[in-house]
Amino acid sequence: MATCDRREFLSCVAAGVAASAAPRTAAPGRARSAVCSLSPPAFAPLPLGSIRPSGWLLRQLRIQADGLSGHLDQFWPDVADSQWFGGRAEGWERAPYWLDGVIPLAWILDDGPLKARITGYVDFIVAHQRSDGWFGPYPEDAVTKRYDLWAILLANKALAQYHEATGDSRVLEAIVKSLRALLVGLDRTPLYGWGRFRWFEGLVPAFHAYQHTREPWLLDLALKLREQGVDFEALYRTDDIARPTPRRGLWKWTKHVVNTAMAAKAAALNWRLDRRPADRAFAAAMIETLDRHHGQVTGMFSGDECLAGTSPLQGTELCAVVEFMYSLEHLFSVFGDAPVGDRLERVAFNALPATFAPDMWSHQYDQQVNQVQCTVNPDHMWTTNGPESNLFGLEPNYGCCTSNMHQGWPKFAAHLWMRTPDEGLVAAAYAPSVARFTARGVPVTIALDTDYPFREDLAITVEAAAAVRFPLVLRVPQWARDAAIRVGGLPERRLVPGTLHRVEREWRGKTAVSLRFPMRPAVTVRDNGAVAVERGPLVYALRIGEEWRRVNADKPHRELPHGDFEVRPSTPWNYGLVLDEDRPEAGLTFEKRPVGERPFSPEGAGMAARATGRRIPSWTIAHGWAAEISPPDLAWSDPARSPSDEPDEEVTLIPYGCTNIRVTEFPRLRPRRKA
Repeated sequence: MATCDRREFLSCVAAGVAASAAPRTAAPGRARSAVCSLSPPAFAPLPLGSIRPSGWLLRQLRIQADGLSGHLDQFWPDVADSQWFGGRAEGWERAPYWLDGVIPLAWILDDGPLKARITGYVDFIVAHQRSDGWFGPYPEDAVTKRYDLWAILLANKALAQYHEATGDSRVLEAIVKSLRALLVGLDRTPLYGWGRFRWFEGLVPAFHAYQHTREPWLLDLALKLREQGVDFEALYRTDDIARPTPRRGLWKWTKHVVNTAMAAKAAALNWRLDRRPADRAFAAAMIETLDRHHGQVTGMFSGDECLAGTSPLQGTELCAVVEFMYSLEHLFSVFGDAPVGDRLERVAFNALPATFAPDMWSHQYDQQVNQVQCTVNPDHMWTTNGPESNLFGLEPNYGCCTSNMHQGWPKFAAHLWMRTPDEGLVAAAYAPSVARFTARGVPVTIALDTDYPFREDLAITVEAAAAVRFPLVLRVPQWARDAAIRVGGLPERRLVPGTLHRVEREWRGKTAVSLRFPMRPAVTVRDNGAVAVERGPLVYALRIGEEWRRVNADKPHRELPHGDFEVRPSTPWNYGLVLDEDRPEAGLTFEKRPVGERPFSPEGAGMAARATGRRIPSWTIAHGWAAEISPPDLAWSDPARSPSDEPDEEVTLIPYGCTNIRVTEFPRLRPRRKA
């Protein structure tokens, strides 16, 4: 069996991943086979804390830390009184979920008080680990009192982040002891329930522990988890995924939207065990299937709580948004495909911020692409969720998103830059940030100054402590036609959209690298022939006036600022867009605005668009939502059947992520004929 040469081995270690031997030919199917080492990813994430946010991203993360994320452990019983921390409340997924997001948040911000509280919680977990390796909440007799192992997989994943950020050897020892107990325990109690559908999450801490210990039994554990878990490749060969779940329909494990969002990274993690070509192929095929049958313009797929089709009225659960982002971060890391970075940005800049209130003291369980009001709605048409699912609140519908929503922005920030195998750096996604790393023993700082995605110019400064040669690899978005780069005083060069552009040179002192990604407006056809407006990575939606009203004030822990709120429109919303048939984008005018202190708010939106709209009186509320847009209402080809004789008006569109209520997919109307 061939082994890595010395240079490859050292580059793998420098990138923080294990070097691998050349793979053996994988056995057909999912049969267990020996794995001698772990294949390195195409790009390796930098250690937690190596990337610091700046600009609007720093403001956004600070808003998060000052909101629910940074305070949930101080008042919400399922975290504040968790059994994981010595209390009496829930002792399963909720406190580990919170840690999984708040650990990267605290260390990326270098927030001393928050780090101190988290350290206290981690110390308690480690100190109360039993001698048999199980953590405190796991029952002494797990045969008669069953405990779904999903929570153990999740807790170890969170602890691995803490160890990466702090280097605390006690925490690594606790992870290893827990994984050893899991290896034995799986023979006694095989995976079932949530653990069976989320088996691959256990590979994250197992790979982390293997990287630091080189213990071969950790790869045996990974194989055992795979054997006992759901085979998603086989599942997607059926037609089950293609069918939307009926409204108020049947809840199914296989169509649960969060299971689906998590599973998008299963193939990438699996590939690192035995480099099966089928895993690489399936990773893309799975997302393509979801896009075709359940895709939303935000880059997400519907699921309220089960996969629900392409209608802009069906919801997408916040848990699914943050988990899909984390899956995309893994997919880019392992396979290094540029389009994955495009998708990550689309979700991060649209779906993620839209499902939080601008101050991040409340959130939705479900967001809608066409969301003209958010109310307690007994007449809802979700698949299996309840009437409070799109309130902005503390724990609307169910508390899983309250505990799991925190990882979106912090993990995005932590994965902006990654290491290449040859000691360079690659831009996975773009946001204002500073990354520090070492290339061939030389300290290097890379600072990105930009208001992207609201602007198309990005200024990078590379500063090396001494002359050193390494590659800087820059992702060029697929939509960025005529993209250009200038390095130092060299002439500007055109870039190829949808590629990773490699700048290989000797860097010394400070070098300026400027990028320009021209953002052209586009009008895309969506569900039932409705149209959506896009520009660069941003989707645009109608700005609607808002009236916020508190509800559920009688429930515990609903005092301000973490109350529950309905949001109703205070301005008209039922517009179609008047567009030229041949050049629909010609009727759109974009204007720059200052990026606000709250970047993703109606007031803080850094861009706006002007368009011509016409109200459609017949388009009203149905089932507590904007009514369906059906093809006969669009009247694109027959002016005589136009659904609106109302006068033309100028309407304002702002980035989707800056809205709280919105219309995003519009009926398409013809211009009036000139007399």
